Amino acid sequence: MNILTILAHPNPGSFNHALAHAARDALVGAGHTVTLRDLHAEGFDPLLPFEEIPKHGKVDPVVMEHCTELAEAEGVVIVHPNWWGMPPAILTGWVDRVVRPGVAYEFLENDAGDGVPNGLLKAKTALVLNTSDTYPEREREVFGDPLERIWRDCIFDLCGISDFRRHTFTPVVTSTLGERREWLKLAGELAAQAFPVS
Repeated sequence: MNILTILAHPNPGSFNHALAHAARDALVGAGHTVTLRDLHAEGFDPLLPFEEIPKHGKVDPVVMEHCTELAEAEGVVIVHPNWWGMPPAILTGWVDRVVRPGVAYEFLENDAGDGVPNGLLKAKTALVLNTSDTYPEREREVFGDPLERIWRDCIFDLCGISDFRRHTFTPVVTSTLGERREWLKLAGELAAQAFPVS
């Protein structure tokens, strides 16, 4: 299976990087092909120019590479920190530029006015791995878990991915080395469970 992994964290020594590599290693070990895109390392430009907005707009060649990888992926893994209940700006920009009409979704003719797109992605499973310093209970009860809504309801469901999975490793700031080792093991297990070998 061809798995696209998107990593968004500016520090190459971050725990997010370790999580992304743990997931990738588990998937490769299971026989999958994994494309790992480290958005910061490659200097991905998150700014969406006006020319790219239309479905048949002029798309930057680097962005088109990302679009092709997303369209061809049979599974998607996203790794990023929870920053103010949002993905980092570089990842939001990746969504703006890559999860685009004609690639990830389309609006059908004779739409009843609901504006609900038809999903085009080949992938049917997505796994999001987050880090945070907020306990899950507080994230749900006080903030409504915005990352769950963003990824599950506002992006992947509308693009045709029905099997959505997410895990938050928290609190990172007070975690021990032993806890982080266990979390990395869990990240590999979650990736293997999300994309079983047929």
